Amino acid sequence: MNILEIDGSFGEGGGQILRSALSLACITSTPIKIKNIRNNRKMPGLQAQHLTAAKILAKTCNAKTDGLHLGSTSLTFVPGQMQDVSISEDIGTAGSISLILQAVIPAVALAGKKLHLQIRGGTDVPWSPTSNYTKYVVAEAYRRIGIDFTMKIERRGYYPKGGGLVEVIASPAKTVFPICLQQRMQKEARIICSCTELTGTIEKSINTAKNMLEQNGFSVLIETAQEKAANRGGSALVFSSDPNSINGADELLDIHNEDKFTSRSAMTFINSDLGADVNLSDMLVVPLSLCSEMSVFTVKTISKHLETNLYITSKILGCKYGIGKIDGGYEVRLQGISNARIK
Repeated sequence: MNILEIDGSFGEGGGQILRSALSLACITSTPIKIKNIRNNRKMPGLQAQHLTAAKILAKTCNAKTDGLHLGSTSLTFVPGQMQDVSISEDIGTAGSISLILQAVIPAVALAGKKLHLQIRGGTDVPWSPTSNYTKYVVAEAYRRIGIDFTMKIERRGYYPKGGGLVEVIASPAKTVFPICLQQRMQKEARIICSCTELTGTIEKSINTAKNMLEQNGFSVLIETAQEKAANRGGSALVFSSDPNSINGADELLDIHNEDKFTSRSAMTFINSDLGADVNLSDMLVVPLSLCSEMSVFTVKTISKHLETNLYITSKILGCKYGIGKIDGGYEVRLQGISNARIK
C-alpha cells in the first residue's frame, strides 16, 4: 500500500493542512501520513479540536489510524468504505465547531453520503469563523457548488467555557459545480448579532455599524438575538451575496471594548468588494478541487490558509491552479479533478 506523506509544517503550519488533507483523503480514499502536525504553533500536535475532527472523519470512512491521540505530531490515516453518518461528539473544550465542519461537511457530502452530526464545543471562539459565518456565508457558497447543509445552533458556546451545541444535516452532493465570483454588484447587507447579556452599549454599537454601511450606499437589515450560553459573549456577522459575489465579515464581542462591536466587521465588509472575502476564499478550494470545470474567484489578499489549501489539493489530486494580480486584489483560477471522488 502506498501512503502519501504530507509535511504538516507547510504554509501556515497549523490545523488547516490537517483538516483539508484528511477531508480529501476521505473523499478520494487516499491513504496519507501527516508529519510535523501544527509544527508552527506554541503547542504543536493534535489539540482537542483537531483530534475531534480526525475522529469524526475516521468514523465516516472506517479509517485505520495510527497516532490519533492528544498531542500527536504524526498521524497515519488509511480510509476504508465511506458511509452515511449519524453521530454525536463532544470536543470537551471551547474548540471551534466551525473549523471541524470545514473538514467534515465536504468529506461526507462530496463522497455522496448523508451527514447528521450533533457536536458540542465552541460556537464563537478566537481564530475561527463564527457559527453564523458558517451557517450563512459558507452555506451559501457550498450551495452554489452543490453541497447542501442546514445548521441549527441549539446553544452558544463562547471562549473560554464552550458548551455550545450545534446540529448539522448535510445531503449527498450529486454534482460539483464551478463558480465564478468576481465583483460585488449589489448594495445590500445583513447584520446578524448573537449575544448573551445584550447591553445598551452593544445595541448602540450595532446601530453605529448600520450607519457606517448606509453611508457607503448599502441598505441594511439587522437581526439580533439574545441567546443562552455558559458565559457572557457575542458574535457579529455582516454579509451579502449576489450572483457575482459572496462576502462576509465577522467578529467576537470584546467585553472590554463593547462600543466598537460590529463596527470592525462592518469596515472589513465595506472594504471586501471583490468576489469572495479572504476567509471564504480558502474554504472554496477543497470542494472546487473536485470539479473538472474551471472556477474563478477574486479576493483582496492571498492568505496563508488559501496557499495551504491550494498546495494540499494539488498534492493529493494533481489539480491545477493559477493566481494573478488584478486591480485591488488577486484572481484565483482552479481546475479540479472530477473523477477523484468516490462514487
